[in-house]
Amino acid sequence: MAELTLKERLRKAALTADEPGKRSAIVNAFVTPLKRWTEPKVPLDHLLIVPQDLRTADPSFWTELEHGQFGLAGSIVLLRGASPFEVEAPNAAWARELHGFGWLRDLEAANNEEARATARCLALEWTLRFGSDRTGVAAAPDVAARRMISWLSHANFLLEDADPETYGAITASLGRQLAHLSSTWRDAPAGYPRLLALVALTFAALSLAGHDRQLRDVEANLVAELAVQVLPDGGHVTRNPALLVSLLLDLLPLSQCFTARDRKLPDRLGDALVHMLPMLHYLRLGDGRLARFNGVSCPDVAGLSTVAAYDDGSLAQLSEARASGYARLQRGKSIVVADVGRPPPLAMSADAQAGCLSFEMSDGPELLFVNGGVPSAAAGDWLPAARATASHNTLVLAETSSSRLITHRKIEAVAGMPPIRYPERVEWHLDDGDSAVLLASHDGYYRRHEQVHSRRLELSADGHTLKGTDRLDGMGGKVRLRADLPFAIHFHLAPGARCGRGDEYNTALITLSGGGRWRFSVEGAVLNIEESAYFAENAGPQPRAQIVLRGVTFGETEVTWVAERLPEGTIE
Repeated sequence: MAELTLKERLRKAALTADEPGKRSAIVNAFVTPLKRWTEPKVPLDHLLIVPQDLRTADPSFWTELEHGQFGLAGSIVLLRGASPFEVEAPNAAWARELHGFGWLRDLEAANNEEARATARCLALEWTLRFGSDRTGVAAAPDVAARRMISWLSHANFLLEDADPETYGAITASLGRQLAHLSSTWRDAPAGYPRLLALVALTFAALSLAGHDRQLRDVEANLVAELAVQVLPDGGHVTRNPALLVSLLLDLLPLSQCFTARDRKLPDRLGDALVHMLPMLHYLRLGDGRLARFNGVSCPDVAGLSTVAAYDDGSLAQLSEARASGYARLQRGKSIVVADVGRPPPLAMSADAQAGCLSFEMSDGPELLFVNGGVPSAAAGDWLPAARATASHNTLVLAETSSSRLITHRKIEAVAGMPPIRYPERVEWHLDDGDSAVLLASHDGYYRRHEQVHSRRLELSADGHTLKGTDRLDGMGGKVRLRADLPFAIHFHLAPGARCGRGDEYNTALITLSGGGRWRFSVEGAVLNIEESAYFAENAGPQPRAQIVLRGVTFGETEVTWVAERLPEGTIE
């Protein structure tokens, strides 16, 4: 029999079979290519199944820990003989990862008894120090959710051959954590943290014996939250492409838990998986990584590769992502992905960036134009600069961003950054003829300057030429400003790309790291080559070059520019 496609496995998993033999066949069909779900390796009275952890482990974590280093969230803490629960956390992200126990997978990957003993000791220490806490980072619903998922997924590692006292303490702690999360999940911040809490509760209800009665309510809450957060085109309501990877790493194992327990897969969960995978493909450039929009930070290459492997070609590809507000133009080897959406709802916009009408472009596997991305937690001071419009490949008017920061103490207290609002009106149309043409506009500058930014992008049929037009004018008529306003159109080059002046006025030559060469020319503004920063690096912001088209507008201005790939061997 031919191997079932992902869509067929999901459909079969959504059915309730009456005969035990059929149920077993469905489980086996859906498990591939994941590892088989198994009964726990030890006869656990409390655990019915042990979920799979799809996140990639790093065995070197144990080696670092042996040398007294505990590295999380891009920061390393020197323990100097102390427990990681005793040292001062360098930042909030480090503390959250510590209490989330995702590092259990790294200790298990070390595959030695000393690492196992250390994991047990740390789990027991956490139980003694924080098991009764109802406040603080350890008790935050999303942190508690990640910890519960980690303990369940690595239950064999923690409990196999454990002495009765250790076994009892850890399983009892799991029960208390479940009770705490069941009563606090509604307090989780809107967006992924709240969905993660419900995912953890569903994992627990399926994995732990005696919780079948609670599963109905937990499942109903999960389905309702999926309906809010996963958009019809498969994007996430925050518009953060990276969250699709995190969600799929959670939801794929969860869907298999339903199958392993002979439970009907909720329709909403199956639909989310069917739509999220094509959306993930839609937002990837030629190098295989996600475009840097609205919260995408240092790339999780392993996680992206893991979930992308489930797109086996059986799912229909997206032609456009209107609900999420992204447009993709692809011709030849060239790919352009553009942000043509409004900011997400206010409560979920603290990670969003002011990059409306910005785009990224790749030439085969080489990146050409890329936004700044989001810095790692260790370089959080750069986050305001990374969110600004000037860090994106789009137009900046009067040295201000197209979105406005909103003072909101509750959201800022939880997210650490203010939410954003505006543009309010974004319109776009994608014409997919011989060449791909995107027409888009936004009103982010209208309230302050009575100006609308319109952009036209045309990618030629062979992918060798990208023509652009950026226009500023009033809404529905000409506007004469009281004073001329400066504008700048930014084109941030990929790290490693070199840029120099061309032989002709207002031209530049770009040489990509792999040797590809592009010529950039402009009319209607003055071309400058300036310094820029790339934020999405674990090592912190990295220098790079950018092309900036500068000018002033009196109320109606049009700038045209062309980026064209030079044939190999061309000398300029």
